[in-house]
Amino acid sequence: MAMQKRFSRVNEDPENQPPKRSLRELRRLGGFIRPYRLAVAGAFLALIVAAGTVLAIGQGLRRLVDDGFTAGNAGLLNDALVALLIVVVVLAGATYSRFFLVSWVGERVVADIRKALFRHTLRLEPAFYETMRIGEVMSRLTADTTLIQAVVGTSASMALRNVLLVLGGFAMLAITSPRLTLLVLVVVPLVLVPILVFGRQVRRLSRESLDRLADVSAYVDESVANIRTVQAFCHEHIDRTRFSDRVEETFATSVRRIRARALLTAIVILLVFGAIGVILWIGGRDVIGGRLSAGHLSAFVFYAVIVASSVGAISEVIGELQRAAGATERLFELMDIEPAIVAPVAPKALPENVAARVVLENVTFRYPSRPKDAALSDFSLAVEPGETLALVGPSGAGKTTVFQLLLRFYDPDSGRLSFDGVDLRDLEPRALRRHVGLVPQEPVIFSANAWENIRYGRPNASNDEVRAAADAASALAFIEALPDGFDTFLGEKGVRLSGGQRQRVAIARAILRDPALLLLDEATSALDAESERAVQTAMTGLMQNRSTLVIAHRLATVIAADRIAVIDAGRIVAEGTHHELIEQDGLYARLSGLQFDTDSAGAAT
Repeated sequence: MAMQKRFSRVNEDPENQPPKRSLRELRRLGGFIRPYRLAVAGAFLALIVAAGTVLAIGQGLRRLVDDGFTAGNAGLLNDALVALLIVVVVLAGATYSRFFLVSWVGERVVADIRKALFRHTLRLEPAFYETMRIGEVMSRLTADTTLIQAVVGTSASMALRNVLLVLGGFAMLAITSPRLTLLVLVVVPLVLVPILVFGRQVRRLSRESLDRLADVSAYVDESVANIRTVQAFCHEHIDRTRFSDRVEETFATSVRRIRARALLTAIVILLVFGAIGVILWIGGRDVIGGRLSAGHLSAFVFYAVIVASSVGAISEVIGELQRAAGATERLFELMDIEPAIVAPVAPKALPENVAARVVLENVTFRYPSRPKDAALSDFSLAVEPGETLALVGPSGAGKTTVFQLLLRFYDPDSGRLSFDGVDLRDLEPRALRRHVGLVPQEPVIFSANAWENIRYGRPNASNDEVRAAADAASALAFIEALPDGFDTFLGEKGVRLSGGQRQRVAIARAILRDPALLLLDEATSALDAESERAVQTAMTGLMQNRSTLVIAHRLATVIAADRIAVIDAGRIVAEGTHHELIEQDGLYARLSGLQFDTDSAGAAT
């Protein structure tokens, strides 16, 4: 139940999540930005220089009107041109520096966030992925981080630039005409109200839009990854319809967000430029009445336009910042989840010569996604060093759960598991897993060549060792027959190989790892009779002098096991050799009778 609570926030419906009332989520990006504070400082300095040069143009305009046009001073025009060119050069240089530095920081920060998030997701135990869609994680790694890149690399800089122009513009307005500046200040609250009201709505819709986009990503990932099943069952039309529905939901949410942003921008423009019109009318009357010079009015209008355009730009940037706040919230929700399976503060060490004696004592375990159903109940089992123990029983009895616990993908609700006398919870998980080799029922083949797939469990293995492992798993012949041999790309999830070939690559991977404890989950289930015989011979050699746990539904593959444990409903109901279990006439005998004649099976031994 506690684990469910840890994951609930990530999987909540966005409609039911209370929107935050500010952009404070963006402050959490500070930890990623801080290492590049020198670049940020340089960008800030360039931004100040650029904003200052823009504001200086207004004073030049005032002097040109009052001392040049009004006084008929042609020489001042020449000076004004030279000054303008100097200002433009400074502005261009400052803008280049700001743009480059800010964009570099944005790209660098997003790269760091993606690496940190991916590193974190690899730490999360399988229980997390029972309730979290892979497409959702992919969406946060790609779409959400892209939004943050746009903000850190562009929007934040634009927001700061416009804030500086607004502050500097107001200061120059006050210097130019305090009376007219008071009129401008009356307009500011009118502009801020829609920004605050619509900004909150934009942020909520941005979060919802990202969640809908994650739905699209998850559906694509699931459908394309299982394209053979989709086409085999003629499911294309249904999938197209369902995908279209998800895309339309995403579009509809985006339209609501765009409408809110567009309305926000329109209201701000209406209020700001309407106010400028009124101020121009009042200022014009002051010029006619001699209370204000034409140069001062020109400068005031210039600064008013800068302030108005900057406020309008800020209203648009706030929309981007609101979207980024939603993306940041989603990212840090994932980052805030602490893995339940972690190394202890002071982990114990395994003996120098690992014997792989495995003991489960009174273990009870429930999967987090099925908290009411016990996968194992008061389960006790011991595997002696060098012993081959087979686990048999009906589907769902709890056989694979034993493997999951031994690999410490989960911790039991009660009871104890030990490896060479050390409680698994006292071991660093990686230290335990280095001594365990797994061949799953559904072999995992990565999008790489045969070298990398077999070498996955021991990256520093030599080519000769990889070849030897492939030969021991009866995989050498078919790998060398591939177009580029071991260099052949095996396709995504090994689509270029048959089921039996994928299984043999997985077995070669386990052989190369040379583990002290070998876990075989129906390791020969996908092999034809000839390949199975060859692999069984190889596995017999592999299992010698090492502890081995074998899960098998095909009982013919476990007859030669040193011991067989029969599991039903999460409990061990019988233990013994094949002959002993047949004589007991229990569940094993019934399962055996369903698969082959008992007498012929006995003769096979």
